[in-house]
Amino acid sequence: MNGDPAPLLLVESDPACAEKLLRLLSSLDADRQFAPKCVDTAGKAIEEIASTRYALVVLDDKLPGADGMAVLGHIRSLPTSRQPAVIMLTGVGNESAAVEAMKRGAKDYLPKDGLDAPSLMRAIRSALERRNLEQQVARYTEQLRERNAQVEADLNMAREMQEAFLPARYPIFPRNVPPKESALHFCHRYLPTGAVGGDFFDILPISDSQAGVFICDVMGHGVRAALVTAMVRALAEELVPMAAEPGKFLAEVNHHLLGILTQTRMPMFASAFYLVVDLAVGELRYSIAGHPSPLLVRRNLGTVEALRPPGSRPGPALGVFEESIYPICRCPVAPQDLVVLFTDGLYEVEGAEGDEYGQERLLAAVNKRAGLPASELFDELLADVQKHAGNRGFADDVCIVGVEVARTGLAEGGSP
Repeated sequence: MNGDPAPLLLVESDPACAEKLLRLLSSLDADRQFAPKCVDTAGKAIEEIASTRYALVVLDDKLPGADGMAVLGHIRSLPTSRQPAVIMLTGVGNESAAVEAMKRGAKDYLPKDGLDAPSLMRAIRSALERRNLEQQVARYTEQLRERNAQVEADLNMAREMQEAFLPARYPIFPRNVPPKESALHFCHRYLPTGAVGGDFFDILPISDSQAGVFICDVMGHGVRAALVTAMVRALAEELVPMAAEPGKFLAEVNHHLLGILTQTRMPMFASAFYLVVDLAVGELRYSIAGHPSPLLVRRNLGTVEALRPPGSRPGPALGVFEESIYPICRCPVAPQDLVVLFTDGLYEVEGAEGDEYGQERLLAAVNKRAGLPASELFDELLADVQKHAGNRGFADDVCIVGVEVARTGLAEGGSP
């Protein structure tokens, strides 16, 4: 304890014991010097502790009025950085008081009948070391709390930015008509399981009669997945000039994404589905990159079918293989049809008995609600899945996108 003497408070109501302690303190090694002050009541002790930052308090367990335990309780109520180390003085045969004092935060104790310089030195060293360790832990804890708060703030900002990536307004087809008269109407639900998620979708206005709808699901969830979704979004926006060709569009996204991901140490990939709604010819063109097949609800026919690639396998997930090929599939689309795109977090949900909600149950649930507007259908669908899950909730991010066709036969200029 080199440097200035450490302030020490001696709280002892017996003058003879106080004098003995002061003599022992003055006899300690030169490198452990103290500036002691002596008081004889609990009230005076509390006043001193309030006015002076003591490094150490040697505290009698028996005091006039409030006892030493009351003073110890007051000390422990202070902020950790202002708490002095406490050595409790106990009477002969009063080991129970010493044990109780240690439980309440005293750093060491000394029986009055065994006071000598070596025991006092040992107790002082032990008490100060424990106090320093406790304060160091408190500092580390506070630093960790501050860092966690910063991480939380960063995650909140990341979530806000990620939500800003999602379409704030849906495009209108053709672009010069009022929203209610648009030939296509859109709806979505986005439920990340954490502060940020790995699911993403975008709607690309290719022309007045063609809309591109892109949905992807990055492996995992959290910050790393969110970063990849940001990269995929940027690539999708950059590749709008080739967005009318689903196979070429996914191949280019895969090529650019793979070039970025191969420079990282952690393997990452994303499943994706890209759909072009062509209102001029009444056709859906789509390509699949390892993604769940969307559902096509034909309201006029009363049917629901999965948009699977007929006679061909879907392409691989994005970011896995170079020179991947994504076959183009086609099917007709008619007014009142609804396309429901989703990520696998929607149906990969376990129930109370461990059974998965699954795609077959999802198909049946959509079929049961096929006549509803997309927004109502989505809300009821999510409620049905959550009912199946019980208290477990969704284990993965969930994204659902609906595309409702109001009319077809639009020319490129936008008129019917």
